[in-house]
Amino acid sequence: MVIESKLRMSETQERTLPASKQRALFLDRDGVINEEVNYLVQWEHVRFVEGIFELCRTARGLGYRLIVVTNQAGIARGFYTEDDFHTLMEWMRGEFEREGCALDAVYYCPTHPEHGVGAYKRESIDRKPGPGMLLRGAAEFGVDLAASVFVGDRCTDVAAGNAAGVGKMFLLRGVEEAACEGDYEAVSSLDEVRRHLVLGE
Repeated sequence: MVIESKLRMSETQERTLPASKQRALFLDRDGVINEEVNYLVQWEHVRFVEGIFELCRTARGLGYRLIVVTNQAGIARGFYTEDDFHTLMEWMRGEFEREGCALDAVYYCPTHPEHGVGAYKRESIDRKPGPGMLLRGAAEFGVDLAASVFVGDRCTDVAAGNAAGVGKMFLLRGVEEAACEGDYEAVSSLDEVRRHLVLGE
């Protein structure tokens, strides 16, 4: 599933990086954009992770697309609806716009292979550790995955990023107690990711 922003990069910015060289900053949502809240559905409970807007403004200024990829098992389990999710994301996207770093797209997977209810109980390549959402974002925005960055906080994010061929994978410390399999760099803050973007230019 995808929610695309009506706000797109300017034609000048798009000409700066040809489609074959377009980069993206992929972001997990819970634990990376907002502090982890079990089955978040109300905007009043949103607490943005320190440094998220600074990171996104920097990435936007460097020509990166901003794309969210999020598993939403709460929908699968029947804790909230897709409409509830869309309402919350519209509010969150408004906050990003006000901060000067509008999101290009939000991809989400509402299914769960074990705990899903009804039609939501099924396997999906979109559900991380599957790479589906990353691959769709790359295809729809002409993104060069090898030149892109993904920030997550779980081993499933690492697995998805590696499977999709994302060039640089960051794992935000705090959730996983043991090391994840795969290729990634563990960081303690989003500012470390922001510095990587700047120094990598």
